[in-house]
Amino acid sequence: MSDLHWWQRSAIYQIYPRSFADSNGDGVGDLRGIIDQLDYIDALGVGAIWLSPFYRSPMVDFGYDVADYTDVDPIFGTLDDFDALVAEAHRAGIRVVIDWVPNHTSDQHPWFVESRSGPDSPRRDWYVWRDPAPAGGPPNGWQAAWGMGSAWTFDEQTGQYYLHSFLPQQPDLNWDNPDVERAMHDVLRFWLRRGVDGFRIDVVQKIAKDPALGENQPDRPHDEDWPTIRDRLRQIRAVAHEFDDRMLAGEVYILDLPRLVNYVSSGDELDLAHNFVFLRLPWDASAIRASVEEFAELAGDVAWPAWFLSNHDHPRVASRFADEPATGDRRARVAAMLITAMRGTPFVYQGEELGLPDAEIPPDRVVDVDGRDPERAPIPWLPRSVAGPGAGFTSGQPWLPIVADADRLCVESQDADPDSTLAFSRALLALRARLEALQGGAQRSIDAAPGLFCFLREGNDERVLVALNFSSDENPLELGEDLGAGGAVIELSTSNERALGPVELASLALTPDEGLVVSLANA
Repeated sequence: MSDLHWWQRSAIYQIYPRSFADSNGDGVGDLRGIIDQLDYIDALGVGAIWLSPFYRSPMVDFGYDVADYTDVDPIFGTLDDFDALVAEAHRAGIRVVIDWVPNHTSDQHPWFVESRSGPDSPRRDWYVWRDPAPAGGPPNGWQAAWGMGSAWTFDEQTGQYYLHSFLPQQPDLNWDNPDVERAMHDVLRFWLRRGVDGFRIDVVQKIAKDPALGENQPDRPHDEDWPTIRDRLRQIRAVAHEFDDRMLAGEVYILDLPRLVNYVSSGDELDLAHNFVFLRLPWDASAIRASVEEFAELAGDVAWPAWFLSNHDHPRVASRFADEPATGDRRARVAAMLITAMRGTPFVYQGEELGLPDAEIPPDRVVDVDGRDPERAPIPWLPRSVAGPGAGFTSGQPWLPIVADADRLCVESQDADPDSTLAFSRALLALRARLEALQGGAQRSIDAAPGLFCFLREGNDERVLVALNFSSDENPLELGEDLGAGGAVIELSTSNERALGPVELASLALTPDEGLVVSLANA
């Protein structure tokens, strides 16, 4: 399995810079804060970090409204700080992936300011401008995200509408204009020359729309995923491949697996596509098994899965799947084992390795337009009793409230506890690094008792059984096939009560919300 790429071998750790670590006490995380915590990231055992946007921005959408693609917003630091972060990460053997937001800019970006100046502007066609409909009103019925209504805003000065798939302050670029495509390719080259190892591409399906502005249909959207996406992705890949060993991951927010797989199955478009069908599944073994198997069937030999169950836009696992706090703690570990042990690349959102729940946000502290503040709360590094209200994240007032149980959940407390979720997360990633079958090995599902999802990983003369109990009842394993008469050894459990070592599979029962990784002797 030595032919695996770096982005296939190990986990990628998502950092939301505003909420990771604040080095200067202004209450907002920054690049220097990330540098200060690289030893923590290294000890976790991930192979790369992915940074959410840190570009110059008015922060209407907290950095996803970019005002300058080639500079760092002062709240996060400077380009020198970014260069230092890349250099220090690379010295530690950690790759650096950055967010790229190609669908839209801020309305304060110089490109849009010029475009908006009048119909004769040289950059007018860099954005999507259209006359009102014949009867008046927006050019068509396309809708903006987050229930914001029409995706069109009328510009009084020029008498036309401009398109924005998200907020009105985020006008969509016109990728049908070759000048836009060339300019955005140059943005990629700017960061590639600074040493970044890859890009996570924001809402990538949106950069290909029907230029005729046809109305969306139930089975065919016209405001995204247009056939032109294929060649656009190939051109983006060609730019990335001007540099050695680079990776492209796409936020492909398409809730249709056959369409999603198209982005990674050709071998000349994206390397990875975030699977939001998987993210939105219920906590149910049969549903998860069915979706995993469908993806594998569609993917064939080329597509490589990307697994995640939380990020900066979605509630944390410990809150989303919790019937009660104890259930949330247990299920957070099962979720981590699921995405780490399956064939594919696991993406770990900062704080998931600590089992953090969503933070409670009082009404007067809400800042996000779409209610995403709870999962974006800052990381607690130290107990409040030691470090004050900033819990080691900041010496000032944190920009969002920190999780209530910070004293128990903070990094320092968990670092000192061998039974903590942090200790489990480190052991899990170390196990993936040790067992090559968990990296590039084949995967097939194994029938087992109801409520369990079990699968076998095989490769490099290793066989590894992963058994996950998605119920809060004790469940006998009851495998539907004989996996051989050789020995079985429990390598890791999500439960601190489970003894590791040799085990008889025939008599094995999983405790409530427990996951196991079991090495099997070769048949």
